[in-house]
Amino acid sequence: MTSLVGEDFQDAVLTDEQWEGRTFERCDFTDADLTGLSTRNCVFSDCVFTGTDLNGSKHVATAFRSCKFERTVFGKSSMDGCSLLGSSFVDCRLRAWTLRETDLTLVGMGKADLRGLDLRGIRFREANLVECDLRRCDLREADFTGARMLGARLDDADVRDARIDADALVQAKLWGARIDTMTALAFAAAHGLRVD
Repeated sequence: MTSLVGEDFQDAVLTDEQWEGRTFERCDFTDADLTGLSTRNCVFSDCVFTGTDLNGSKHVATAFRSCKFERTVFGKSSMDGCSLLGSSFVDCRLRAWTLRETDLTLVGMGKADLRGLDLRGIRFREANLVECDLRRCDLREADFTGARMLGARLDDADVRDARIDADALVQAKLWGARIDTMTALAFAAAHGLRVD
């Protein structure tokens, strides 16, 4: 297994690379062109992806632990069975992102624009989703346990069978969202209503 610590990949052009079983710790990918990058079973810990182009990249069973994504482009990129534990996203382009069985526990995604994405079954446990735009998303079976959702927009989203705390039901905007009976009862209780 290749292991790189503290490497500087700033402005590197690494398009269409295929990385498998590699470990990157505290590496800097600022302004790197990683278009079409393919990773499998890789681990990125405390890495910086500021201004990085990950357009069309594909990641399978890869972990991005406590990484910083700022102004990162994820156009048409996909993550399958990945973990982004504790990573932060600031001003990133995420609208064409494809996520499958991916763990976003403890991520910072305040004000992220995720409109219309299929996020079914994604784990957002204890994530910061303050003012996140999740309108028209498929959030069925997603796990929002402990997530901070003050001002999050879930208008017209499908949140059936999702796990959402009472606090989130009070703090998020749910106009037109599709919900199941259990969520409807939890929403009523969270808003001080009594169901007889």
